[in-house]
Amino acid sequence: MSRGCLYLVDALAGDPEVLQADAEAYYGELVKKSLSIPDVFSIPGGEEVKLEESCVYFVPLYRNNPTCKMLLLTDPKDKETVLAVYLNQCWWPVEDVIKTADPSRDGLISVQTFGERIVLFVLNYIIFGRLEGSSANDAFFLPHSATECAKILWRNGEAVAFYSVKMKGSLCDGATSQCYLLPVLDTIFVRRKYRRSGLGMKMLDDFCQSFVAEDALGISCPISAAMYQVCQKFLQTYPEEQKRLWEVEAPGDWSQRVNIWLKIQMESSSSGRR
Repeated sequence: MSRGCLYLVDALAGDPEVLQADAEAYYGELVKKSLSIPDVFSIPGGEEVKLEESCVYFVPLYRNNPTCKMLLLTDPKDKETVLAVYLNQCWWPVEDVIKTADPSRDGLISVQTFGERIVLFVLNYIIFGRLEGSSANDAFFLPHSATECAKILWRNGEAVAFYSVKMKGSLCDGATSQCYLLPVLDTIFVRRKYRRSGLGMKMLDDFCQSFVAEDALGISCPISAAMYQVCQKFLQTYPEEQKRLWEVEAPGDWSQRVNIWLKIQMESSSSGRR
């Protein structure tokens, strides 16, 4: 569903507030059943879904900012499955939102534009949180803040992974005055079909190289089993980073840090004695 060979992230322009007002006006028409456009959405593959109020709802685009919202279309047979996002006066299939026609958008790129914020939201909240993640980790799927420091990994015209960072000195949350005492890799995700291809290692290396002047870097606790495997391989490949990487709880005081390499070695030693 590209528009003139451009995808949403390439073509999205204008004031986000105007775009939201447009979505709210569309939703109001939908509720009143007075739409002047076709009342079905065609899923890639041929199936059609009726555009009804019961399948459409708003969610916050950013954490702790309920005023900026995204309009989503869900599968009437499974309300947890998001099918499309409404922007620029049309519905965009989830898979099209994370595509680009811009060849310069390749590799790890910092999230800066409003369109890239939407791509990050779709990767994190919809794909990571609902389609490809684990329900046991729901807390990880909250939307990011509007100023979250993040990078998206683009490959072959598609956003395939991302990671986000809590910067040193930034507030831990809106309910406290505590600030992070070190840079912390907060969330990291690789799409299922791109896993086991070194992208986790690539992002972890990029994180470390982005803060070469720091003596200590954190990864948010708890670290998943899969991420521990990435850390182990990374620290074996780059032993100079073994003293820098810590599993941390906010804000990252020394009493809230565990050295990741030491923990891996201790667990390996413990399992070897069993």
